[in-house]
Amino acid sequence: MYIQYVGFNVAGGSRIYNFDVIDKRESREFTVKIQSQAFRPAGLKLQDGPDICFARLKQELTGETHETRAEAHLAIEEREIREYLERETNGETSRARRLQNKTASDR
Repeated sequence: MYIQYVGFNVAGGSRIYNFDVIDKRESREFTVKIQSQAFRPAGLKLQDGPDICFARLKQELTGETHETRAEAHLAIEEREIREYLERETNGETSRARRLQNKTASDR
């Protein structure tokens, strides 16, 4: 399965991210919506939009069965934004620590 980000639209106070999902049997289109207010100084950065939406879509597709298919139109909730920001903050802290340790060992 291949997930391709194809762009976004702004509509009704939201950013709507568009994805094509291609696998052996078919090609499908999905949208993932985030409220524009989520993009604020203490919230998501604009460049986080495609990443958080891709992760949400991938999670939905992973949970698919023959009986239950992923919804074509998804939305990111506040809880998901908080979890994403926590993961990103922890990841940045870890990367900064590794870089600091590498710089110290190069001396």
